[in-house]
Amino acid sequence: MRDTSLPEPDAVRIAMWSGPRNLSTAMMRSFGNRADTAVVDEPLYAAYLRATGLDHPAREQILASQDDDWRVVTAALTGPVPGRRRIYYQKHMTHHLLPDMGRDWLGQVTNAFLIREPAGVVASYAKVRGTPTVQDLGFSQQVEIFRACADRSGQAPAVVDAADLLADPERVLRLLCQRLGVGFDPAMLSWPAGPRASDGVWAPHWYAAVQTSTGFARPAVAGTSPPVPEHLLDLLERCRPCYQELAAYRLGRA
Repeated sequence: MRDTSLPEPDAVRIAMWSGPRNLSTAMMRSFGNRADTAVVDEPLYAAYLRATGLDHPAREQILASQDDDWRVVTAALTGPVPGRRRIYYQKHMTHHLLPDMGRDWLGQVTNAFLIREPAGVVASYAKVRGTPTVQDLGFSQQVEIFRACADRSGQAPAVVDAADLLADPERVLRLLCQRLGVGFDPAMLSWPAGPRASDGVWAPHWYAAVQTSTGFARPAVAGTSPPVPEHLLDLLERCRPCYQELAAYRLGRA
């Protein structure tokens, strides 16, 4: 295999900010299928769990698998790229970046945002883990991080809507790669089924569908989201304005 690494100053570090149940792992698969890309799965998860004390599935395994000091983690995210690859794709959950965690490191990575219409997120999350809160879903945190990145750079970061991605994966991925400053690679459109060594230890609790996938399923194949339970309708309405703010910047919008 040819050497796809680049000197560190030329490496592209992509921080993709998403909430849960939002094609985030499929997007990680897409970038991870590139020969020139290293990926990391939710590197701030342990730091988030340690700081909040929350009891998530596989909590103890997560704490044992990652450093729980956000300063150490972000230093690694902005340091040497694993394997001296050209691209370092970092899959982040927005709610993992707590308010007291520093934001300066965001200026050392290329930030992008993956969004999904809240009804699908709320219904999917509730099906897997009961009754979520606004904080669990990360919509408000996503807006906060988006605004901080836009203010720092003077322009809106790239935004991908999951629905657009499913409808036309190649078109949206080409647009995303263009915005990120990397060439599009057709390898991003499909990948082998199964787990990856880069998957977090929480994968058995969350990744059943993506581990059987071989690409981005089109809407007709993926099916429709389950209905939102009545007791979560208020939560849904609280999430909508956050989604709508970022959706105004989505790539390829009409």
